[in-house]
Amino acid sequence: QVELAEFGGGLVQAGGSLRLTCTDSGRTFTNNAMAWFRQAPGKEREFVAAVSWSGGTTSYRESVKGRFTISRDNAKNTVYLQMNSLKPEDTAVYICAAEEWIVEGVPAPYEYDYWGRGTQVTVSS
Repeated sequence: QVELAEFGGGLVQAGGSLRLTCTDSGRTFTNNAMAWFRQAPGKEREFVAAVSWSGGTTSYRESVKGRFTISRDNAKNTVYLQMNSLKPEDTAVYICAAEEWIVEGVPAPYEYDYWGRGTQVTVSS
């Protein structure tokens, strides 16, 4: 059973930083590729970043490259999203996702089957 919970959302001014945490309290974390998605009001949910089971492969949407870093600590069943140089357009509910994906690499965004409830990130102008 995968049980995802996100923490670390909040209000930050443009140019600031925030770190999101997602913990899987359900089952063994190591077998899962992990990802972050986000959804702004009135917008479609969009892929943000993903990391392979080993942490050796990452993927980012173009608009966050160089600003966001996804990482994981399998011993803690936890994935992180470090967000720097935040912009107002980053404002969204950030949602943690998981997919059993033991091969090195990350799934396509549509492959993810397990989802957290999300945490709100608001970036002021």
